[in-house]
Amino acid sequence: MEIQVLGPLSAEVNGGSIVPTAGKPRQILSLLALYPGRVMPVPTLMEELWGTEPPASALTTLQTYILQLRRRLGTAMGPGAPAGAKDVLATRHGGYLLQIDKSCVDVHAYEELIRQGQTAFVEGDDEVSAARFRAALDLWTGAPLVDVKLGPVLEIEVMRLQESRLVTVERRIDADLRLGRHSQLIAELTELTARHPHHEGLHSQVMVAMYRSGRQATALEVYRRLRIRLIDELGVEPSPQLQRMHQAMLAVDPQLEMLAGPRHGSTFDLFAA
Repeated sequence: MEIQVLGPLSAEVNGGSIVPTAGKPRQILSLLALYPGRVMPVPTLMEELWGTEPPASALTTLQTYILQLRRRLGTAMGPGAPAGAKDVLATRHGGYLLQIDKSCVDVHAYEELIRQGQTAFVEGDDEVSAARFRAALDLWTGAPLVDVKLGPVLEIEVMRLQESRLVTVERRIDADLRLGRHSQLIAELTELTARHPHHEGLHSQVMVAMYRSGRQATALEVYRRLRIRLIDELGVEPSPQLQRMHQAMLAVDPQLEMLAGPRHGSTFDLFAA
């Protein structure tokens, strides 16, 4: 079985899709796929499908959806499969689980690549770190579960994945900056800061990329615009480390050079207290 949730929902067995067309069974499959090998309690599944006010027939309807998923699974597996559909989509006391290896789901391959990238990042192996983070991000084919109607449980999961992706992009850019790829990053960072206008980490990265590319004035202008936006829209000043980075650029501080800063920290923390 191969399941993808980092984009449109896809689940294939022997090359055949088992993704149902109906909305609620798709939600169930998505939630079970995010936690393979773990029992998903019935109350959690019911909350995902109906929120805090499930109908009186909720349990029976949930069981019907599970049977529908098992039929699709059994058809795709074929009669000669060593395990039956009930063994793969199994019932346990209080819930259901997909008994498949984590490696069958793209989100777990993504998280393993992030772990490898972070280990290399901390150890100062920037080439490996950037490559692992890039490979993790390449697994994404769109917004997570973009074609699934999200209930309250899946909505939280999707928010978690989207935040994880943004953090991974930041760490990959940190590694690329440490490798001296500042000029190549400016266009990407310009787009990212436009999409995330209050994100200080991304703004610190584009400031450093521009500064190291000989564009000190443009880097300072990025800070000026961000400061105005934060004050006007949120009533706050930039963080102390970003203010110190701004002052360092004004003073042409050698710590801003590629080989002068710490080798194991993020760009945003170059001037952390």
